[in-house]
Amino acid sequence: MPKTKVAVSLDEKTLREVDSLVVRRVFPNRSRIIEEAVQEKLSRMNCQRLARECALLDPVFEQSLAEEGLGEELPRWPEY
Repeated sequence: MPKTKVAVSLDEKTLREVDSLVVRRVFPNRSRIIEEAVQEKLSRMNCQRLARECALLDPVFEQSLAEEGLGEELPRWPEY
């Protein structure tokens, strides 16, 4: 996937930690650390959003919807 350069400002303490990881060869460069950190944060945010949306569901309604039609035998699966 093509990449685009962006400018990022970091405080000195964070930059020292990033540089330390590069020096110890945990990451090949600063860009890779920042890219992985952003990807991880976005992934966490998406999971939290899913959890919030699931919390809004009515468990009784969802259960009844899941069980709807289970009592009857169908000759074949319905078309969707």
